Amino acid sequence: MKRVYLLCLACLFFLPASRALDASVTYATFKSPQQPYIEVYLHVLGGSVVKLPVADSLFQSKVEVLMLLKQGENIVKFDKYVLNSPASKKSINMYDLKRFGLANGVYTLEVTVKDLNRPEDIKTYREEVEINFAEPEGVMQSDIQLLADFRAEKEVSPAVKNGYYLEALPFNFYHKKISKLVFYNEIYNVDKVLDEEPYLVRYYVESVKGNGTTETVKIGNKKRTPQPVTVFLLQMDISDLPSGNYNLVVETRKRSGEEMSRKQIFFQRSNPYLDLEKAKDAPLEETFVERLDAQALRYSLKAIAPIVEDTDSETINILVADRDNLDRQRRYLYTFWISRRPNEPEKAYDEYMEVARAVDKLYDSGFGYGFESDRGRAFMRYGKPDDIVTVLDEPLAPPYEIWVYYYFPYTKQTNVKFLFYNPTLAAGQYELLHSTARGEEFNPQWELELYRDAPDEIEGDDYISGTQMQDRFHRNARRYFNDF
Repeated sequence: MKRVYLLCLACLFFLPASRALDASVTYATFKSPQQPYIEVYLHVLGGSVVKLPVADSLFQSKVEVLMLLKQGENIVKFDKYVLNSPASKKSINMYDLKRFGLANGVYTLEVTVKDLNRPEDIKTYREEVEINFAEPEGVMQSDIQLLADFRAEKEVSPAVKNGYYLEALPFNFYHKKISKLVFYNEIYNVDKVLDEEPYLVRYYVESVKGNGTTETVKIGNKKRTPQPVTVFLLQMDISDLPSGNYNLVVETRKRSGEEMSRKQIFFQRSNPYLDLEKAKDAPLEETFVERLDAQALRYSLKAIAPIVEDTDSETINILVADRDNLDRQRRYLYTFWISRRPNEPEKAYDEYMEVARAVDKLYDSGFGYGFESDRGRAFMRYGKPDDIVTVLDEPLAPPYEIWVYYYFPYTKQTNVKFLFYNPTLAAGQYELLHSTARGEEFNPQWELELYRDAPDEIEGDDYISGTQMQDRFHRNARRYFNDF
């Protein structure tokens, strides 16, 4: 399974003040006797969409979904529909699955989700998809589908496969309350490669280090006899898996050990209490953290939040909230810096905090620390940009900035750009609108949002699928973004 890494005044209190529509789009490809197909899994977080009253004390959310599969500019498959949440007193996450038959080839999957109770809130997700079950037919595997839920089910529905209801895991992310990794995988054509000789299915979790290396941390094996299709629905205990980045790998091997096929999928794990447990024995005698008081510890922990792995952010939040346990805060902070520079943890800390204090002042807006703002976080995480374009007085656009990194070591990309804008016009309140950096906010409709005061000038007049505004004098953001 792959990740596509998305009112009435009386009801305003049901709307989060600043939370935009948040959705997960993942997919997996499968082989069938008729033709290959792709399953697209959509999760919409209930707390990120507006809910309006539909009955006494009951509320409902509605999103419009447009799914496109394209080759070049040609639309090969599409579906457009409205997804409603159940009527409820509380926000409920929405889940949907769509299946499309496709010939072998490379496609662009594009999914646009629009909150119908807040029509200006639109998210678009794009990902390249390859369907590759072509001749000659050796051993093949479907994509791996990570599961949030499964159960035996007799009813017929798109989410039921081989007698089981399968709900995809949103965001390929395992939070602290999940102790089991459950996955689904199909293996094809082993009977065409082997006669009756048993073969081995090896599945394992490998930790992905910051330098790109991997280390196997969990492993399992199953023996199977050759069949046209073999289905795997397996669980692995991840209660002792620390926060971090991981791959789940599923391989098929002959008795001799020769590999016949292999699939893998990336996922993230957050396990903050285990991380804190491991840090509790760090020696602190005569270290720099012993000199930090409660205020300095809290400030230092907030300062490193932009550079910790995403899976560690929950650990930081727990530590900051626990104001009385200074010892645990010190141990975590010391463990963090000694892991980064074992021989000089204090020097690494001092150098970083000098930058953090400067960024705090530079991007201070009166709301939180400057390094907690979108621009401050980007600066701390990626360093000073090579070029900055600042526009303060363009008609029909709020103030905006474009940051350019000619080389981006974090993802080994070149000419990476960030676009920040200030929709509220409050001093210093810049938000990240769009970036070409992998893993950051990617918004193909950033130009529509930037110039939202001129909605009648969209190129093609289609707010759902449009991505550009008509070219006008003094409308320079696209030129700046493309030319720098």
